[in-house]
Order: sequence, then C-alpha cells, then structure tokens
Amino acid sequence: MSGFPIPVSVLTGFLGAGKTTLLNRLLKDPELADTAVIINEFGEVAIDHLLVEQASDGIIQLSDGCLCCTVRGDLVDTLADLVDRLQTGRIAKLARVVVETTGLADPAPVLQSIMAHPALVQAFRLDGVITLVDAVNGEATLDAHVEAVKQAAVADRIVLTKADLAGAAEIEALRARLKQINPGAVVLDVSEAGTGAATLFNCGLYNPETKSADVRRWLGEEAAHDQDHHHDQDHHHDHDHHHHDGDDDHGRHHHAHRHDTRVRSHSLVHDGPVPFSAIEMFLDLLRSTHGEKLLRMKGVIELAEDPSRPLVIHGVQKILHPPARLPAWPDGQRGTRLVLVTLDMPDDYIRRLFAAFTNKPSIDTPDRAALEANPLAIAGL
Repeated sequence: MSGFPIPVSVLTGFLGAGKTTLLNRLLKDPELADTAVIINEFGEVAIDHLLVEQASDGIIQLSDGCLCCTVRGDLVDTLADLVDRLQTGRIAKLARVVVETTGLADPAPVLQSIMAHPALVQAFRLDGVITLVDAVNGEATLDAHVEAVKQAAVADRIVLTKADLAGAAEIEALRARLKQINPGAVVLDVSEAGTGAATLFNCGLYNPETKSADVRRWLGEEAAHDQDHHHDQDHHHDHDHHHHDGDDDHGRHHHAHRHDTRVRSHSLVHDGPVPFSAIEMFLDLLRSTHGEKLLRMKGVIELAEDPSRPLVIHGVQKILHPPARLPAWPDGQRGTRLVLVTLDMPDDYIRRLFAAFTNKPSIDTPDRAALEANPLAIAGL
C-alpha cells in the first residue's frame, strides 16, 4: 500500500494536564499538515475555532486542512474508516494520525489497538507516546492514580505543563520522579521553544526525513542502565520505611508506598547472535506468565539466522507488534538489546529467564523442554 504505514502518535495525560491547549497549538503547526486527530468526544477538546464543516458522520474538517474524528465505539473502527477514506479518494492525503486519550485512560488498550489488530498493522505504525504532566498537581496525581503512573511509564516524550505556576524546587522534584519512572523518556517543558511538532513527534525507530534508524535513542538504553544501577540503593531506602509503620514521619512512610515504586525499567543486553526460536520462546513465556505487568517493551535483536539484519520488536502487555527487519545495523553496535518497563514484575525472574535462553555462563541453562514445562521454577519463583 503506497504511503503506508502511517505513523500514529498517542497523546495522553491525566485530567487537567493541558492536552486541549497543546492540541490547539500543534494543529496550527505546518508540520502537522494532512493530519487526522482522533478524540473520544468533540466536547472534551475545545477546537471550535478551527472547525470548518461537518464533512460526514464522525469526521470534521479543520481550517488548516486536518481532520478531526471521534472514536465511534472502537478506535479500530475509526482507524479502519480513515484507511477506507484514503483508499477511496475521500481523503486526498493522510500523513499522520494523533490519538488523544481521555485523562483517566490506561494507555495500554489504545497502544494494543494500533499495534496488533490484523487489519491495521499494515496501514499504521505506532510512532510514539506523548504524555502531559501538570507541574502543579503532578506529584499528587502520581500518588493518587496508578493510571497517571502508567501514562508516564509508557511515554517516549513527557511534557510538563503549567510550569510557570510551580516553584523551581517543585519542578525539579517532579522531573526527578518522572525520570525514575521512565528513564528512557525525554522530559520537556511545554513553554519551551523546542516543543513543537518536530520535537514531540517522530519518536519511533525511523527518522522520516532520512529513513535511518536511531536505535540508541529509541531504546533509551543508557538511561535504563542508570536506573538499574541505582535501584538497589532505592530499594534499601524504601525497605527501611516499611519497618516504620508506627513512625510519626508520615511523609517518609507514604513515599515508600507511592504507585511509581511499583514501576521498573529493565535493560537486557546480550553480546552476540541469538536463535530466533530462543527469543520467540523467551517472549512467549514472559507474556504468558506476566503479560499484564509488561507496560511496554522495545528491542533490537541480532539473530543467529541472519546477523547482518537486526530484528526489531515492540510490545505492550501481552500484545507484540509484528517483528520487523532493518536492512542493516544503524549504529554499528550489534547484539541484543531489550528495554522493558514493568509494573509489579520481579526483576530476578526477567533476568534469569533471559539468561537461560541466551545461555549466559552465570546461569545453569536447563534444556528447552524444562523451560517450556516450568518457566517459574527455572526463574526460581
């Protein structure tokens, strides 16, 4: 299909984070020409000054040539309708789709719809997730709502809003907390000049301008390593608080029970090629045993069957996007690199399972039949 796959960006953020304001600004950006914006209800996004006419059921033409669509029961239906309109000539061109979620939404189902529906995977590709966080209420929102933590955890870009209303120390603490939740995300201030469409979008593996791949940026590998390095200290710090249930220092006790202490970023690295069957079984077991806890996964793999062309994988919970092959290694660094963002998933299980399939010498590798029969026992759980 010519012009496919079309990049889809997901714009999310908790209630009051400022998605409406950012959408209004972005829709005036020439970078977003020929874009369709999918929202849950027109009434939730105040874009009346951009509306021109009701083009047809559920589709509104905007003054800059973009389209605005409602989710009519199912995001899949809306996306499929856009493809049909494009193929039948009712839409002249469609360069990008932006999906704006409700503030209370868990982003996983939206990502799964884009990545896994058999009728859509050839037409669309997930470009990235942009999460807005209110600098004034961000800390309290993260404390109170696990959905807000998930929104931050799966993001490629985190955009701080209302920073002009918050103190410098408050913003610094929020930035540090967001980096702990998602060390691979770029954190930006919405008021800065560099938060236009060119910066916020094109988060994916490929640069549309050059068609090249930036694996290191896409995986956020170094940041993930940094978080793993500091995790033991954080764990001991929080562990001490668990023994102070009667302590008057409520702030310290509460800190130990924040929602985001349940979120971890894991970086798995293996030098050298890995058989496709080993990677396939590792992913199958991981998703079947702890799939609901796997918020997001990205990976670049050197396959034993064809080491010259890296395999790219991308998943959300139990859904794995159809793997793709790059024509060549973009940065010269081969090997297998996986980054997983998880909620309440045991780190030791992930590492032992990965080590078993990659035959790392530090782990006694059981035979494949034993792994299939009892993966939990292999992981020591």
